[in-house]
Amino acid sequence: MIISKQLHEGNTLNNLKACHCCGLIHRIPPLAENQNAACTRCGLAFPKPGNLLHSASRTAAAAIGAFVLFWPAILLPILRIEQLGMEHQSSLLGGTIELLRHGNWFVGGIVFLFSIVFPIAKIVLLLELSFLELLHRRHKAFTLRLMENLGRWSMMDVMLLAFMVMLVKLGDMVEFHFGPAIVAFVLCVSMSMFASISFDPHAIWEEDE
Repeated sequence: MIISKQLHEGNTLNNLKACHCCGLIHRIPPLAENQNAACTRCGLAFPKPGNLLHSASRTAAAAIGAFVLFWPAILLPILRIEQLGMEHQSSLLGGTIELLRHGNWFVGGIVFLFSIVFPIAKIVLLLELSFLELLHRRHKAFTLRLMENLGRWSMMDVMLLAFMVMLVKLGDMVEFHFGPAIVAFVLCVSMSMFASISFDPHAIWEEDE
């Protein structure tokens, strides 16, 4: 890896780039195909435009997949439970509504926010940053921070783990059958996680430079 030189007086203004992490301006020297430049202050590597394009494409594809799968994941029946001859099935959204109707406002509100609202908001913001670009460029930094904060509270993966724990704990007491939503739910969680991992924040500013 080649360490780029910090900008000094008298240096040419060609090939100037600011580090996306610390903001230090550098003059990037000519690089070979297998070489990268890194910031002298924080050590963050300057991404290559081709890599950023591929990162944005992967993020957009995964986010679109997660968005499409999100709706059957919350609307279709996710589990069918049989106990003592009684059968009950419900979707994630339907179960949340039932909690609210029966006065369980705290639990229902928590499930609704963390398993429905925050996950879909995170997916939409990832789509905006990697593909849609409907908002003005000056809103990119705010959108990025909002996506990162929502991502910390998006709990679809935690909900999936809770389902697995419930199946193990109650497997001898009641009979469970997976509903059609479980496949969409697992795939949606996987696609959302892949979109988050593949997303490179550098890509949202590279086209402006």
